[in-house]
Amino acid sequence: MAAFATAEASPPPALQRARGEARVVVASRDGRTEIRSLYQEGCAKVRLPHTHSPALQAVLMNTAGGLTGGDHLEWTATALPGTTLALTTPACERVYRSIGGAARVQNRLMAKAGAHIDWLPQETILFEGSRLDRRLEVDLDDGATLTAVEAVLIGREAMGEAAPNARLRDIWRIRRNGRLLHAEATVLDGDPAERVGLSLLDGAIAFATVLHIAPDAEFKLAAVRALLPECGGASVIGERLTVRLLATSGLALRRSLSP
Repeated sequence: MAAFATAEASPPPALQRARGEARVVVASRDGRTEIRSLYQEGCAKVRLPHTHSPALQAVLMNTAGGLTGGDHLEWTATALPGTTLALTTPACERVYRSIGGAARVQNRLMAKAGAHIDWLPQETILFEGSRLDRRLEVDLDDGATLTAVEAVLIGREAMGEAAPNARLRDIWRIRRNGRLLHAEATVLDGDPAERVGLSLLDGAIAFATVLHIAPDAEFKLAAVRALLPECGGASVIGERLTVRLLATSGLALRRSLSP
């Protein structure tokens, strides 16, 4: 009988994963906001379009073309005193099916005295089987203000994809002078009740949160409520104006969010 040697099973190959980090610092000069420093690494890139506004706009680009399990992105932006910084993305961020682990995104914003930051990324699309762990940390000094928007689409509507197994963990922590001002956590874990619960998504496949922090937030509540669709709500606590929106499609969400 011929003898055959049994080779030891080799470990699975390490899969390539996207890594990226970018840091932006802006400063005021002659009444305009200008770039002070810029650091880019890996798939995280920043583009600074020319505008006629005294504010500075920064476009955050993930050149990996999307996220999947094991990817890790870090974005950090600092607005020095008296500056205005708007941060956005060139397109929706797509989160693809994961074969192990979650994609991680860490966003850190710092606004010094009298500065304002607009955090306005385009929608995040969760594909079937995707897993995303995202965190937004904001530190505001005296007189600093913030407008932050995050919109999420569950599944690809045009493909008829409901993405029942998409997973999301989205943590927000906003502080003023080190004191916790706003904290929230959005979690989707694949439970069907999340999609149909009246106090949860209630059949919606798209949702968004808008958070505006400024001393005059309460005076903007009436104007904001006048713009809201039926499936939206707004409230003010102290200097926090919070808006929640639900929609049955990505297009409907954008139409209600843009105003």
